[in-house]
Amino acid sequence: MMRPKIYLFGDSITEMSFQQDGGWGASLVNHFRRTADVVLRGYSGYNTRRALGILNMEAFPVEPLAVTVFFGANDAALPDRSSSFSHVPIEEYEQNLRSIASFFKKQWPKVIVILLSPPPNSEAARILRNPYGNNTSGLPERTNGAAGAYVQACLRVATELGVPSVDLWTKVQQVPDWETACLSDGLHLARAGNALLFAEVVEVLKKHGCGPETLSSDGF
Repeated sequence: MMRPKIYLFGDSITEMSFQQDGGWGASLVNHFRRTADVVLRGYSGYNTRRALGILNMEAFPVEPLAVTVFFGANDAALPDRSSSFSHVPIEEYEQNLRSIASFFKKQWPKVIVILLSPPPNSEAARILRNPYGNNTSGLPERTNGAAGAYVQACLRVATELGVPSVDLWTKVQQVPDWETACLSDGLHLARAGNALLFAEVVEVLKKHGCGPETLSSDGF
């Protein structure tokens, strides 16, 4: 019996979801053990513009039960700071996200497409992190305010297309000491952030009839 698939499509926060202890992707694998295969399609450094370039049936060859789409953290990088090469204007981001979600719905009308918003940013941590070694301004290459605008664009697309979403930006900021509890470097998820996102994705899938209890288990 071929197990159904769940695709995780996104940037480094998706790619790292299998690498970290307690990563949200690894937790989904465990949650759906013997019932569904969770397939990683995470691409570090990608924004929605680059994601469109690999959106084809070779990357996604089999109809899935569900797919998470998790872009925006790189798109929201500020255009005049050290990560400007990642920046995508918000209007283009919104259209790109619409195109990505529509691709999956056109290919597989019954698939559950979940749009995951960018997380919040800890600006102080991003200054300390200085990821590319060329930030001489002493200013963060991302701000929480800029990320919030991209979150709203993500949620608008979800509402427009009638697909579920997770407002990770808001959810994370409801956690006490979220900047250190939920984020490892001011952007990527730490253990508490991974646990939060895992729980949110599981809840959305369950609401749409997709959970271990509704799927057949293989083996004996």
